[in-house]
Amino acid sequence: TVAYIGLGANLSDPAKQIRRALRRLDERPGLQVTKYSSFYRSAPLGPAGQDDYCNAVAQLESELDAQSLLEELKSIERALGRKPGAQRWGARLIDLDLLLFADELITQPGLTVPHAEIGKRNFVLIPLAEIAPAAIIPGLGSAHELADAIGCNGLELWEPEP
Repeated sequence: TVAYIGLGANLSDPAKQIRRALRRLDERPGLQVTKYSSFYRSAPLGPAGQDDYCNAVAQLESELDAQSLLEELKSIERALGRKPGAQRWGARLIDLDLLLFADELITQPGLTVPHAEIGKRNFVLIPLAEIAPAAIIPGLGSAHELADAIGCNGLELWEPEP
């Protein structure tokens, strides 16, 4: 099954945290990272005083069902140092979100696919459209159309610190 994962970080060299998460995803049995986007800089959504986020989207081939994949994502977050119960939209070492799982619509406690906020976030739609412009977000349209409509305001390519 093709799945798309959103990755974000804004602590401890965020681009490094994204690369670490991509490696961990690819090392898991039943998962293979087949593509990932450029890294993008975006302003934080949550509390003031946070550093900018580094965001990316990865395409996976998954032998897992959606619930098991979500559990793997949470396990990777914990392994990379994310503390459970962190402040919503607060600073974080890593955030892994299940964005799309094939063309499935899933609404279960703790799991909504497509991701509930996918259509509102250019830091998700722009990298998704970069690697999968024709990907259909059920109920919303193609990644390319949605990315064009939302635009790139406040989003730029991540440039590593010198």
